[in-house]
Amino acid sequence: MTFSSKVRTVLEMIKFEHSVFALPFALTGALLAVRESGLELHALWGKFGWIVVAMVAARSAAMAFNRVADAEIDARNQRTKVRAIPAGLVSKSFTWGFIVFWSVILFAAAYMLNRLCLKLAPAALLIVFGYSYTKRFTALSHLVLGFALGIAPAAAWIAIRGTLDWPILLLTAGVMLWTAGFDIIYSCQDQEFDRLEGLFSIPRSMGVRAALMVARLLHVGMMAMLVWLSQVLDLGYLSLAGIGVVAVLLAYEHSLVKPQDLSRVNAAFFTMNGFVSILFFLFWAADILLLTPGGAAT
Repeated sequence: MTFSSKVRTVLEMIKFEHSVFALPFALTGALLAVRESGLELHALWGKFGWIVVAMVAARSAAMAFNRVADAEIDARNQRTKVRAIPAGLVSKSFTWGFIVFWSVILFAAAYMLNRLCLKLAPAALLIVFGYSYTKRFTALSHLVLGFALGIAPAAAWIAIRGTLDWPILLLTAGVMLWTAGFDIIYSCQDQEFDRLEGLFSIPRSMGVRAALMVARLLHVGMMAMLVWLSQVLDLGYLSLAGIGVVAVLLAYEHSLVKPQDLSRVNAAFFTMNGFVSILFFLFWAADILLLTPGGAAT
C-alpha cells in the first residue's frame, strides 16, 4: 500500500469528514467572542483560519489515538473488527505518525493564535487523548467525550479574546450534554459487548431503555444551556429560532431509535447530529452578524 493510500485509509478510519460535529460550535464561540469584544470581523479572518486548523488537528489526532488505544478491543467486537487497524489495513506505527503530525499542527496553530492557546494546548491534548481510556473504569465516559468536544467553543473564544470568560462555558456545557447524549445512543449497540468485556457505559449499567431516557434528559439540558447563553449575551430572535430548530432535530433523532430497534442508530448519530451542528451555527452566526449593531457585523 502506498503512503497516500495509507493516509486515505487513516482519514477514513477516523471519519475525517465528521470534524463537522465540533467545528461549527467552535466557530460559534469565535463569533460570540468577536461580538462581545466589539472587534471587526474582517480583521480576524486569519485567526478564524487558524482556529479551523487547530480544531481539525485536535480531532484528527484524538480520533487516531482512540483507534490505536482501542485496537485490541475493536478486534474482538463484531461491529468494529473491520476498522483499519484490527483489519490489518494500516499499522499502529503509521497511525502513531499520523497522531504526531496532527499534534504538531495543533501546537503550531495554537502558537499562531496567542500565548494562552499555546499554554493550554497540552491540556487540550491530554483531555482528548484521555477520553479513550475512560470507558475502562467509568460509565461517565460519555460525559468525558462530551467535555472533549465541549472545549472547542471555549478554545475558540480564548483564541479571539485571549481570556476565558464564564458565559462561553455555557456553550461548553451545552456541547458536552449534546455529545454525551448522542454517544449514549450510539453505545447502545455495544451493550452486550461492553458487559462481556468489562467495559463501562450507561447502556451497560442501566439498560438500553433507561439509557435512551438519560440521553433525552441530557439533550433537554443542552437546550437549557443554549437558552441561558442566549439570554446572558442578549442575543436576538434568530438565536432562539436556532435553538428551536435544534430541539426539533433532536426530537426526530430520538424518534429514530427504540429500545427494541437500534437499526437506525447510524442515521441518528451521524446524519442528524451533523444537521444539528451546522444549522445551529447558521442561525447563531446570522443572529450575531445581522442583528448586532456594529462590532461583528462590520
